[in-house]
Amino acid sequence: MTDAHTGESSSEAPVSNAATMRDRFRGFLPVVVDIETGGFNCHTDAILEIAIAIPSMTEEGELVIAETHSRNVEPFEGANLDPSALEFTGIDPESPLRGAVPEDIALGELFAVVRQAVKANQCNRAILVGHNAHFDAGFLTAATERLGLKRNPFHPFSYFDTATLAGLAVGHTVLARACALADIPFDNKEAHSAQYDVTKTAELFCLIVNRWRSLGGWSPTAQAEAL
Repeated sequence: MTDAHTGESSSEAPVSNAATMRDRFRGFLPVVVDIETGGFNCHTDAILEIAIAIPSMTEEGELVIAETHSRNVEPFEGANLDPSALEFTGIDPESPLRGAVPEDIALGELFAVVRQAVKANQCNRAILVGHNAHFDAGFLTAATERLGLKRNPFHPFSYFDTATLAGLAVGHTVLARACALADIPFDNKEAHSAQYDVTKTAELFCLIVNRWRSLGGWSPTAQAEAL
């Protein structure tokens, strides 16, 4: 499933979009990831949903959400499903309405999308953005190793954590509260689905990056002059 999002622009002189994204994060393309699971142990517990949001940069240097993709995932053979985790997320792994696919198909398809975006933005590699990013990174890495996937587009150990960034920018680390403080609408009834959470995490990440720039931080013209 794919959704396109647009954002507001500022008034700086136009710059090359691809070159700006490449230079903004030292050759890395930030890709927001949210994973809903059957527990907290990335080696034993199932991935049930995974969603990604890929940003782009406007000609004025504003970060916006370009596209989102999500997959419902079948638990791998022998995976643990903690009842308390299922109650928390509200996911029924047995529901035929989920249209779930095996892990290898879900990750293979999403990795292909990420690799295409990395190439389109003239970047070298993707870098995972997540809310409590170590959680999503752990499950993604464990699944990649479990499946023997050779072409993981993400950096193996670096990532951007929006819980940390939100603590700095708005004074709160919980996603719902951070969004509220940042004036990003958040519906708790929709929360804990990967598609919804990845969108809100991406909105928060873009807002923080753009706000830092508006306060005198990174700018495309300064970056170009430094090269």
